[in-house]
Amino acid sequence: MSRDRERVIELMSELTSRVGGVLTDMVPPSAQVHLLNAQRELITALVLIYEHRVAAPGPPGGRARSGARRAPARRRSTRRTGKIPIE
Repeated sequence: MSRDRERVIELMSELTSRVGGVLTDMVPPSAQVHLLNAQRELITALVLIYEHRVAAPGPPGGRARSGARRAPARRRSTRRTGKIPIE
């Protein structure tokens, strides 16, 4: 494991413990579970983004191909078949 990765994991652990302390003081227990799950997902996403950046740095300029063209956008039909009944 590289030293940078160890430091990132250590930082995430420290942030998790600090946010956890704030949660127990200010947030009702029913909301704590939801927020802790969201925090876990965010940390996982940040670690994956970091690992992706370190493993495969992109070319300078931020574009994958220099002459890349986008496909034309498809139009969605906005016509409705009729009114929607509301009860």
